[in-house]
Amino acid sequence: MPNSKAFNKIGITGKPGSKAAMETVSLLCNQLLKAGKRVFVPERNHEFVNANDVELVGFKELGNLCELVIVVGGDGSMLKTARELVNSQVPLLGINRGHLGFLTDIRPTELETRVPPILDGEYTLENRFLLHAEVYRKDQIIGSSCAVNDVVLYPGEIARMISFELYMDRQFVYSQRSDGLIVSTPTGSTAYSLSGGGPIMAPETDSVVLVPMCPHTLTSRPITVNRQRIIDLVISEANPHSPQLSCDGQEIISLAPGDRIQIKQYPIEMRLVHPLDYDYFEVLRSKLNWGQKL
Repeated sequence: MPNSKAFNKIGITGKPGSKAAMETVSLLCNQLLKAGKRVFVPERNHEFVNANDVELVGFKELGNLCELVIVVGGDGSMLKTARELVNSQVPLLGINRGHLGFLTDIRPTELETRVPPILDGEYTLENRFLLHAEVYRKDQIIGSSCAVNDVVLYPGEIARMISFELYMDRQFVYSQRSDGLIVSTPTGSTAYSLSGGGPIMAPETDSVVLVPMCPHTLTSRPITVNRQRIIDLVISEANPHSPQLSCDGQEIISLAPGDRIQIKQYPIEMRLVHPLDYDYFEVLRSKLNWGQKL
C-alpha cells in the first residue's frame, strides 16, 4: 500500500568489487547531498566516494542510523544486505547493477527520475518473510543462518547423492536419495527453486516450497506447505561423505552424517520499498521473457 513518510537519513551500499556499482553509489551520494539529505556509506565503500559530507559507518550501523538503505548491485547484494540488516527492520530499495534483478527495481539511468519521489514519500512498502536454519549435531547447535531466498541441502561433491529423511512438525514425510533439497520462500521461487522445477509463488503467498533435486524416484515432486511449519532434515548415517547446507548460496555450513537441520520462519521480516508503479507480474514478464518469440 502507498506510504507518505519521507526519508531524510539514507544509507547507500554497493559491492566494492564492482566498478559499475561504485560509480552509481558515487552518483547517488552527490544527488542526495544536493537534495539536503543526510547520507551514510559503509566504511568498505569509502574509497569510491568523493563527497566530504558523506558519513562513514560500520555496515551493520546502517540499520540503526538510517531511515532507508539503498542497495546498488544485483539480487546477490540485496540478499546479503537483507540478511545482515533484517533485525533493524530498515526498509531497503534496490538499484539494479546486476543481471536479472528481481529484487532491484530501479535502473541506473532512472536515478534522477525515480529516486526523488520515493524519498519524498511516494512509494509502496512490502514485507517478505525469511527462513532460519539451524544445524544440530548430537543436540548441539553447530551453525545457523537466515535466508531470504532459500535453504539448500546439497552433496558438496560432484555426482554424489545424499540420503536423508524429511519431517514436518515432527511428523515423518519421506526418506529420499537425491542430489539434495531446496527449501524456498516465495521470494526465492524465481531463483534456484525455479531452475529445479518448482512453482513461481507470488510474494504474498503464505507458504514455502520444498523442491527435490534430481530425486532417485519417479514419484517425488515439489511440496508447498504453510510457512509456519517446522521442517527437519536428518542426514543418514550411511552417507559416505559430508554434504553441505547453503543459505541464499552465500552462507555455507558443512554437515556430517547424523546431523539434523531445522528450518523455520525467521521471526522478523524484511521490508522492501517499491516505486508506486511497481507491478510484480510485469517484473516476471520482463525478466523471464514471457510472451516473446524465442
